[in-house]
Amino acid sequence: MDEVMKVLKDDQVTVLGVHGVAGVGKTTMVKHVGAQSKKDGLFDHVIMVVVSKNPDLEEIQDTLAESLGLKEGIIRGNRMLIILDDIWGSLELSRIGIPSHNELQRCNSKVVLTTRKSDVCHFMGCHANAQILLNVLSEGDSWKLFMETSGKSFHESTISYDEARKVARECGGLPKAIKAAARSLRDKYLDEWNEALAREFGDDCLDEWNETAHPVNFKAKNDAFDSLATHDATSCFLLCCLFPENYDIPIEKLLKYGIGIGLFQYDTHTMQEARDRAQSVVNYLKASRLLLDGTKKGCTRMTDDIRNLAMPVMRSQEGDGFLVKAGELEKWPEAGLWQGITSRLRKIWDWPIDAHEGYSIISLMKNKLHKLPKSLACSELQILLLQSNAGIRDIPENFLQSANALRVFDLSFTSISSLSSSFSFLTNLQVLNLDLCHDLSNISVLGKLKKLEILSMRELPLKKFPKQIGDLTSLRMLDVTGRDLETIPSKVISRLYRLEELHMKFQFGKWGSKIEDAVEETNADFDELTGLLDLNILGVYISDAACLPRSVEYKPNWVEFDICISRDAPCVSLPQHDGFSRTLTLDTTINSLPDWFISVVTEKVEKLEYTDCEDLNDIVGQYDHGRLLALKYLSVNGHCKNLKEIINTMTRVSNKPVFENLEQLHLYRLYSLKELCVAW
Repeated sequence: MDEVMKVLKDDQVTVLGVHGVAGVGKTTMVKHVGAQSKKDGLFDHVIMVVVSKNPDLEEIQDTLAESLGLKEGIIRGNRMLIILDDIWGSLELSRIGIPSHNELQRCNSKVVLTTRKSDVCHFMGCHANAQILLNVLSEGDSWKLFMETSGKSFHESTISYDEARKVARECGGLPKAIKAAARSLRDKYLDEWNEALAREFGDDCLDEWNETAHPVNFKAKNDAFDSLATHDATSCFLLCCLFPENYDIPIEKLLKYGIGIGLFQYDTHTMQEARDRAQSVVNYLKASRLLLDGTKKGCTRMTDDIRNLAMPVMRSQEGDGFLVKAGELEKWPEAGLWQGITSRLRKIWDWPIDAHEGYSIISLMKNKLHKLPKSLACSELQILLLQSNAGIRDIPENFLQSANALRVFDLSFTSISSLSSSFSFLTNLQVLNLDLCHDLSNISVLGKLKKLEILSMRELPLKKFPKQIGDLTSLRMLDVTGRDLETIPSKVISRLYRLEELHMKFQFGKWGSKIEDAVEETNADFDELTGLLDLNILGVYISDAACLPRSVEYKPNWVEFDICISRDAPCVSLPQHDGFSRTLTLDTTINSLPDWFISVVTEKVEKLEYTDCEDLNDIVGQYDHGRLLALKYLSVNGHCKNLKEIINTMTRVSNKPVFENLEQLHLYRLYSLKELCVAW
C-alpha cells in the first residue's frame, strides 16, 4: 500500500496498475488506498467501479457519470481518483468516459486499476514504475493473519496446532482464503465447508498463478460442500451461480426460483415466511463469505472467484445436468458450445448436441439470442432462464413439448408476442416470469398451467385482465403491475383463493364500475380482494374512496401494503426498497375512509403521502382519526388550499403526544401554509 501511495504522488503518473493472483487482496488494498488518499487530501473525490470479465461498458459509463459527473468534475479542476477493479483485458478508457492523459494530468486526477495479469497493466498505459505486483503472504505472515482472524488460542483448542498450521499453509498465502479458513473456527457449523473453501480457493488461485501446480481435486470435497448448514443454503448458493459474474442478484428472484424447486419451505407456511427464510439463507452465505452485499438494495453478489470454485462443485452435484452461459451468445448453443463459465474448464464442458437430453438447469440470460431451437429435448429440465435476450421474438410451437418437468421459466425482457401452444405441456410449472415483454399480447394458454404458484407479468401491453388467470387456483403470488390494464372482469380474482401476494398498481382503479361497450358486465368489486382470506401483501390503485365497501365480512390481514387512493393513477415504477413496507397515498382525508380500512391500514401505516388533497385542513385531526401511531414518514404535497398550519393543538381535546414515531416530514408546494406549529 505504501508503494501505491508513493506512486500516486508522482505527477507524471496518471494510470497505475495493481496486479496479482485472485484472492491476494487487490480489491481490499485499493479500497484502503482510496480512503487514505482522500483522508490525506490527495483527491477531492474517489470513484470505484467493478469492471469484471464481461464488462457492460454503457453501464460502467453511466455509473461513472452518475457518481460525480466525471468529465464535468475534471473540467472544473476537481482532483479525482478513479478505481477500476477486476479488469480482465485491455480497455480503452475513453470508451467509458474517462478523459485523456493530458486532461487527467492537468487537474491531478488519476486512474488505479486492478487485474490478475501484468500484461493488462502494460496495455492500459501504465508506466513501468506504475505496475505494482501484489505478492502472496509469506508463511509467517499467513500464520499471523490466520491467528488474528480466528481469535483462537490453538494450544487450548480442540483443533491441534499442527492441523491449523497445515490449513493456513494450504491457503497459499492468499489473504481472502486465509480469512475464510480462520473465520470458520468462529462458526462451528461452517467448519467443514470453510476449510474446503480455503483449500480449494487457494489452490484454484495458485493454479492460475503457476501453471505447473497440480489440478484442483474438487470431487474430494463434495462432503464439505454438503455440510452447509441446510439444503436450502446449498441450493441457494448454486442458484446464484446461474447469474453472470459480479451481477446484482435480486434476493426476490432467488426466493421465486427457490420456491419453484421446493426451497425455503421448511417450517414455513406463507410466502412472507419463505421470504424471511430466503433472506436468512443469503445472510448465512454472506457470513460464510460465499456471497457479498449487492451494489443495489435488495440484491446480493457472487465474485467470479467463488463462482469459478462453485461451478465444478455444482457439476459434481448435478452431474452433466446443467448449462450456464451468460455473456455474448448470439445463437442457441450447438455442438462444442455447451460450455461452463470458466475457460479453465472448457475441455470438460464440451458436450455433443444430443447430450442436452439430461439437462435439469439451463441459464442463458443476458445474451444476444435471436432464435430458439424447434424443440427442446430436455425431459428432465426444471429451470430455464432466458431473460434479457431482447432478440427472442418467437417461441416455436414444439419448443416445450418435452419439457413437462419444467418448474421455473423466466422469459422477462424478451420480445415474444405470444405464448405458444406448447406451454400447455408445462403441467408442473410453478414459476413463470413474463415481466417487460412489451410485445406480448396473446397469453390465452395461461389457464392450462394449473400448478403455477408465482406469475409475474409487470408492464405487459394488456388492456383487459385475462380471465384465464382465474383458472390458476394454485397461485400464491401475482404481479400484474403496469400502465395499460383498463378492465378487470368480475369473479376472476375472487377465484384465486390461495393468493397471498397481489401487486396490481396500474391505470385501472374504478372498482365495481360498468365496463364500457359491454352489456351488463361490470368490473370487479373491491370486496373480491377483501374476500381473499390468505392475502397478506397487497399493492393496488383505487380511483375513489367510494369504491371501498363500507363493511367487510372478515377483516383482511394485510401485513404489507402499498395502496394509492387518488383521482390520478400512480406512476408505475420498480419496487422500492426504502425500508417502508406499509405505504398509503391519499388525495382525500382519512375521514372519508370506512372504519374497517382504518383498522386494517391506517393504524399500521408507516409511510403516508397526501397529494393534492383539497379537503385537508387538520393534520393532527388526521393523526387522531386514523390512529397513526406507527407513522414514520409523512409527506404533504400539492394543492392543499385549506391547510394553514401543519400542527395545531389549540382545539385538540386529547393531551396525548402526536407523531411520536415520526422520522421524516416532507412538505412540497404548500402555497397556503402560514405556520408549521400552533400551540398554547
